[in-house]
Amino acid sequence: MNISIFGLGYVGSVGLGCLAKNGHRVIGVDLSEAKVNAINNGESPIVEKDIDKIIAEQHKTGNIEATQDSRYAVLNTDVSFICVGTPSTPNGHLNLSAIFKVAGEIGKSIKEKNRFHTVVIRSTVLPGTNETVTKIIEEVSGKESDKDFAIVSNPEFLREGTAVHDYFNPPYTLIGSSSTKAVEIMKEIYSGLESPVIVTEIKIAELMKYVNNSFHAVKIIFANEIGNICKKLGIDSHKLMEIFCLDTKLNISPYYFKPGFAYGGSCLPKDLKALCTVAHDNYLDSPLLDSIDKSNEGQKKIVHDQILAFKKDKIGFLGLSFKAGTDDLRNSPILDIIERLLGKGFNLKIYDRNVRFSQLMGANREYILKKIPYISKFLIDDPDDLIRSSEVIVVVNNSSEFKDILNQAPASTIIYDLVNLDFKKKSEAENYIGVAW
Repeated sequence: MNISIFGLGYVGSVGLGCLAKNGHRVIGVDLSEAKVNAINNGESPIVEKDIDKIIAEQHKTGNIEATQDSRYAVLNTDVSFICVGTPSTPNGHLNLSAIFKVAGEIGKSIKEKNRFHTVVIRSTVLPGTNETVTKIIEEVSGKESDKDFAIVSNPEFLREGTAVHDYFNPPYTLIGSSSTKAVEIMKEIYSGLESPVIVTEIKIAELMKYVNNSFHAVKIIFANEIGNICKKLGIDSHKLMEIFCLDTKLNISPYYFKPGFAYGGSCLPKDLKALCTVAHDNYLDSPLLDSIDKSNEGQKKIVHDQILAFKKDKIGFLGLSFKAGTDDLRNSPILDIIERLLGKGFNLKIYDRNVRFSQLMGANREYILKKIPYISKFLIDDPDDLIRSSEVIVVVNNSSEFKDILNQAPASTIIYDLVNLDFKKKSEAENYIGVAW
């Protein structure tokens, strides 16, 4: 396939060489005469393992060339990758001027074409950029999106130092586009890679790189803060973290990566507090660890404020314990919400078949008696009663029983879901709201 790449920096140069190595004919485009001359001499404009050899090899075969002429590049290719930089502004926003300038140049050239052209945003951009680029090209070219041309969001996941390896061995190839034709073209371009191609919503594709990198930053800081604590305690932090990473059921796994309500229970709050205390006792600053509880409290506030925003008096809660299948009420985050709502005079009903106040024992009973001693007044045994009398139903945990209960809810009832419970009539519910989706 004939492909043009706009921007011969890090991402563009790696893409140029690797696409050519996979059998495509590639034209690089850049404002820098030095970069263009380097490519046309079979040399790499960047220092990166193996890319110099690939560019030299592909230049000899005639698969790559470079130009400063954007019109030439677009008219002689069917797909254009935008790989220009998106630097931060002083206030933290992205400077997308280079993206929009290239979009305008591509639009001018598309105006002269009679065949379909695919524009791929490879640069790291925030949600909404795809839409803006589409409008720019439509306005400049006078052509219709998804008919004469299409925009694809296709973020890269390359690490400096291993970029060539990462290109040929990505975890997946992510594609977001409103054009099925463009999606098929992209699948053909990446057919030489063994990794799965994931077609998703445009905004998910645009945001994914930011989520990935932010999590990588969190992992580094988390490991450093644990390392600092270990050093104070005379513990080998690398051995500890090696063992930590062996747990692929919970630690390094999809578990817990589900947006929803706050954490609770007897373990997480207690153990986090203890670890933070160890750090403080050893005069260590651990801002990441210290911020976890604050963020958790913030999630409770979001739920509390949303319930108030409904402006309904009768609130039903499906679930009281912090986790389905248990009667453990210790640090159940919903208790804080219920306590505040009762203080404001709301009419509440709570259904949780696992929680029988008369059967609570030990620390569990002691905790609830201290937190809300009159909680038994609001516990009911009949879920139908809750359905009939509630204007808002809050789904607290993912008990499978709640699926059938929610299917009986009237269309006028607001369902506020904290766990993303999958029930039959979910898609039909007019007043369904998720806490973080």
